[in-house]
Formats: sequence, C-alpha cells, structure tokens
Amino acid sequence: MSKKDSFIADQRGAVAFETILVYLFMITSLLLPLADVAVAGLKFNSAYQALRDMGQRTQYSTPDATDPASISTWQSSLPATVDGYPVSATVYCGDPGTVAPCAGTTFPKYYIFSTSFTLSPMVLGSLLCSTCPVNYKQRFQ
Repeated sequence: MSKKDSFIADQRGAVAFETILVYLFMITSLLLPLADVAVAGLKFNSAYQALRDMGQRTQYSTPDATDPASISTWQSSLPATVDGYPVSATVYCGDPGTVAPCAGTTFPKYYIFSTSFTLSPMVLGSLLCSTCPVNYKQRFQ
C-alpha cells in the first residue's frame, strides 16, 4: 500500500475539519441574526417601558381639562427625557385627529407619548429599522 492510498483511507481528522465549517455556518446564519433581533427587542422594551413610566406619571398629575392653557402648560412641564429616551406628548380631545389644545368645553380624551430608538444591526440591516418609532396611547381617567 502506498503512502497516498493510506492517507486517503485514513480520515480520522475529517470530522474536526468539518466541525469548524459547521460552527462558522451556524454562527453567521443563525446566531448573529438572532442577536440582532434580541438587541432590537430589548431596545423596544426599554423604550416602551420609558413611555409607560411617563404614562404612570401623568396619571398622578393630570391637567385641568376646563382650561386650554393648562394643557399646554402641562405638556411643557413633562420631562423631556425618560430613561435616556426623548419623549414627546400629544393630547387628543374628542374624536381621533382633533389635536390639543382643547377648547374649554371639550375635555381631553387620551394622550399619546412618542419616542424612538436607533439600531445598528450586524446582519439584518435591510430587515430591521435603523430609527424605530415607539408610541404609547392611554385614556384619561
């Protein structure tokens, strides 16, 4: 038996070489996209929780609904950022689409808090948003 034939017949190291290829495939096609989705989910949850915290704060300091000036004063008194996210508040009166300031006879119905967060995905750049908006809507009690 020649050295060449014995080398071809002896394939004990083939699994070790194939394992490296399988690991590289799994990391690039499964784990990196999964990490992108996980980071996006965690950032979304964090931004949404910041909006919920703002909603909780407004439950305890609601504006005077009979005075239109108090609504704009209330909006300007809200903090600009919550947990590092810039938050904007919009008050709606009556039907959706009627934006603040409300008239003296029209009471505020609900408010919407908005923010956004940025993503820089490693693999899923074309599928995930780079600046993702988040909204939180709540009715006045």
